[in-house]
Amino acid sequence: MDSALKNISDKVENQIRLTPEDGLALLQTNDIWTLCELADKVKRRLHGDLVYYNINRHLNYSNICALSCKFCAFYRKKDQDGAYEYSIEQAVEEATKAQAAGATEMHIVGGLHPFLPFSYYTDMLSAIRDAAPSLHIKAFTAVEIVHLARISKRPDDLKAVLSDLKDAGLGSLPGGGAEVFDDRVHDEAFKGKIRSDKWIQVHNDSHELGIMSNATILYGHIESLQDRIHHLCMLREAQDDAIARDLPGRFQTVIPLPFIPDDSELEHLPGPTGLENLKMLATCRLMLDNFPHVKAFWIMQTLELSQLALHAGVDDLDGTVVWYDITHVGGENTHQEIGVTQLRTAAIEAGLVPVERDTLYRPVIRDSATWHIKAESEATV
Repeated sequence: MDSALKNISDKVENQIRLTPEDGLALLQTNDIWTLCELADKVKRRLHGDLVYYNINRHLNYSNICALSCKFCAFYRKKDQDGAYEYSIEQAVEEATKAQAAGATEMHIVGGLHPFLPFSYYTDMLSAIRDAAPSLHIKAFTAVEIVHLARISKRPDDLKAVLSDLKDAGLGSLPGGGAEVFDDRVHDEAFKGKIRSDKWIQVHNDSHELGIMSNATILYGHIESLQDRIHHLCMLREAQDDAIARDLPGRFQTVIPLPFIPDDSELEHLPGPTGLENLKMLATCRLMLDNFPHVKAFWIMQTLELSQLALHAGVDDLDGTVVWYDITHVGGENTHQEIGVTQLRTAAIEAGLVPVERDTLYRPVIRDSATWHIKAESEATV
């Protein structure tokens, strides 16, 4: 064992919270075996042999964006080649197809469109809810929520905007747009985007309204290892606050996202290695002791590394996805759909038990495209 991990191992065994210095030691260690073992111990303490997945669909309603973040190859300007925006009718069509295929969740995010009115977003949510009522709508990053507050002329009343979206059909927040909570990185890589305090505020307001949310971190670009740990500690503190105040909403899962440099202004950077990805996933499990779940987003981690990460603190493989236009391993022509059989096989080959979940991590009982939330008296299939 790396001697720097001995004290950390004792803390994990006795369920003592790790410090920022501990977190840095985890990211710096070359003892990947002990790191993964410690993360796996925490994961098994929380979830045993279970591995979660869901049947979901992604909808990126527009890539037109007022920002020009250096790490992003997704955004386009209004008249730029490749720019697109969905009509509400097209969004509803995607949702009805998802419901017919048995999906439990619609995941909706897009660029900060400078011309669409606030009513576009509420009308889209309402139309999807009416046409596909069985779908849980997980939509809009904190960056989008702040943008919607601006275009609705309520920049200082985020809670009212979130309340309107909830009334229209919003079920939860996906957690994107956090990137890395550091002003230096912010100003160099995604200047103009909201800072950490505003991102935290959006999620805090959503939690007060009973809206569950996720959290992300984008790593492997120009940030330091210290920046990553600072980010995780800020998420941990925000969750501490929600728990202390007994808010009806909480963070459900953290989703570490490796930077993929292809076609962005930062494409000269190498991006993180597979070993670095595994370290990051394990470190998230160990540092975020108040987060129930750690997700490996296979679109960006690859299914192979995600499978390995099931023994490094990860308990969630995400879902079937189908179409995700923002960024993914392998470039724009990479197939983006994965079948339930592949997800379940990945868990089973790892010696674990796959469990289909809904967005709120309730086990699902399924008969083809028909499904329901598992009752306590039912056995999980």
